[in-house]
Amino acid sequence: MVTLENAHLEAGVSSAGAELVHLRHRRGGDFLWDGDPVWWKGRAPLLFPIVGRVPDDHILAGGQKYPMRQHGLARISEFTLIRASGGDCVFSLESSPATHVHYPFDFRLEVTYALDGPSLSLSACVTNTGRGPMPVSFGFHPAFRWPLPGTAGKGAHSVVFDEAEPAPVRRLSDGLLMPELFPTPVEGRTVALRDSLFAADALVFDQLVSRGVTYRSTHASVRIAFPGMPHLGIWSRPGAGFVCIEPWHGYAAPDGFLGELAEKPGVSNVTPGSAATFSMSIAIEDES
Repeated sequence: MVTLENAHLEAGVSSAGAELVHLRHRRGGDFLWDGDPVWWKGRAPLLFPIVGRVPDDHILAGGQKYPMRQHGLARISEFTLIRASGGDCVFSLESSPATHVHYPFDFRLEVTYALDGPSLSLSACVTNTGRGPMPVSFGFHPAFRWPLPGTAGKGAHSVVFDEAEPAPVRRLSDGLLMPELFPTPVEGRTVALRDSLFAADALVFDQLVSRGVTYRSTHASVRIAFPGMPHLGIWSRPGAGFVCIEPWHGYAAPDGFLGELAEKPGVSNVTPGSAATFSMSIAIEDES
């Protein structure tokens, strides 16, 4: 694990999945979920080359089926450390015979973490090193403590969007996108968090206006900015001590989708020799 630190934050990043595993503020407390497997063993996995599930856990590419579990390859892959200093680090994952079993495209994925004051930035650059177009989705999946450090109990927590979000949301059935539209839980710009929101799995914002949100309690706030990421998921398990705020470029396949991966809603097709970059930042501030 690589440890990054400055006067405000300490972040730990593992080579397993290039995953952020802790994010501690100078005033004390880890703002990131601890990965308790009783509830969910993830902490902040990276989602590549798909976000969510695909039907039958297989993708179709060039008319051939390939096994692909939910959220793809990155979260279960060992990355190579390219560079590390006190304030930033870079990890890399390249295509190989092992990845071709699941995803028949040549790629290089470089993930950069960097501290800047009370903010941690995350950037993922996906380069198409092959000879044909490469279909890609990418997502961030950080799980934050609920309640936040210094806050008594799960009440009085909310997610505040930068903009009004009147569009309906989508929900999942067995990990796949349901065809129905559901009324947004956003009132004005705010979702008051409660366990019942997640009784039917995640909230999927596929018509998102905002490119940033603030996760807030009475004593602390976490600012999450995601320029260039057009979709968002918010997920927890009723009774769990975390809430995931997930900027995505792409989302789960619609239930019954049988097309090629390149035709899947939310997918970007990267041309040979080109790269796509996906980024977000997490800033922690005191509210007291």
